[in-house]
Amino acid sequence: MKKERKNPGKFFNVYIASIGSFFTDISSEMVYPLVPIFITTILKAPASVVGLIEGIAESTAAILKVFSGYLSDLFKRRKELAISGYAMSTIGKVFLFIAGSWPLVLLGRFIDRLGKGIRTAPRDALIAESVDSNQRGKAFGFHRAFDTLGAALGVLISYLILSSSVKEYEIRKIFLLSLIPAALGVITLLFLKEPERKIEVKAEKISFKSLNKPLKYFLFISLIFSLGNSSDQFLLLRAKGLGASTLTVLLIYFTFNAFYALLSYPAGRLSDIIGRRRIIVPGYIIYSVVYFIVARATKLSEIWTAFILYGVYQAFTQGVERAIVSDFSTSDIRATAIGAHAMITGAGLLPASLIAGMLWDFFGPQAAFYFGSFTSILSAFFLWLLLLKYEGGGKRNVA
Repeated sequence: MKKERKNPGKFFNVYIASIGSFFTDISSEMVYPLVPIFITTILKAPASVVGLIEGIAESTAAILKVFSGYLSDLFKRRKELAISGYAMSTIGKVFLFIAGSWPLVLLGRFIDRLGKGIRTAPRDALIAESVDSNQRGKAFGFHRAFDTLGAALGVLISYLILSSSVKEYEIRKIFLLSLIPAALGVITLLFLKEPERKIEVKAEKISFKSLNKPLKYFLFISLIFSLGNSSDQFLLLRAKGLGASTLTVLLIYFTFNAFYALLSYPAGRLSDIIGRRRIIVPGYIIYSVVYFIVARATKLSEIWTAFILYGVYQAFTQGVERAIVSDFSTSDIRATAIGAHAMITGAGLLPASLIAGMLWDFFGPQAAFYFGSFTSILSAFFLWLLLLKYEGGGKRNVA
């Protein structure tokens, strides 16, 4: 295994990337929950258009992540790609503001997700390489906490603006205001420092064979899990079906993000101390419980409970997954590996949502959530076996 390089500054890049993501997620979550409402209520497009737009946008982001990661490894640059991705997401929101028909919304969402696809792998690789290997859980947990704190604040801002009424003027005003934190995020990231490389290595061609055994297994388990990890829109749709108003849905979504933000850093830090397995496996089990609760829910109070637990699941898994991929990869292919994981989980959203949608239509919403609950338990079992073999005390054991 190639020697890992040490980098000056330690957590400086983590702080800068976290603040940049904080501003960007304020912008993104001011917009995201309102896009379906804007399309169907203001632009008078059918609900199928919402699925088309989100399917194209998210699939684009998923596919690009692995190629962006590969380019980052090939040219040994993380910062420029990350910043360009954040800038594109800012530009995408301009098209939402001026949209008079749904094709412009599609263009805006496409550019926005194009930016996410470009920035994710280089940014996460930069974070992983800016700290020691035994601090990656802490680093990613800190980043996830700030990222999600921004998301919660963004949802809260939208709620406050829309608290009187949901009208075209207020929604377009939110789209316009979202450009301010988006621009601040890009400006903040200009202060990132490219980690120095003591050993220059040449990136290999994108190939599944170039990944080591534990990383391949982890990606396969991620694929299994992703098939039951349908769009959050189904959770929100379930809340609406049990009587939640649009503003109540925003509050539920805010609560989810608040718990996610609050617990991300402690969960990531704890994974450095007691091992990734003892954090991420319970996280997958919690996801299974969430979907089981939603499947059987008959009251809105049960949905509130499920979304709180959903925030706990996200905190226990999102940063820790990035740490595991970083642990199981070397610096020459790290961004590619991170991109491959993001691509699998992102691309899995489309078939997962299609499966959930068909189960919902033919057998009712309960079937869709029972399926997600089952795939999560299955993934948790396989993941426990994998990390039991290749991990010890939070440290890598991939020889």
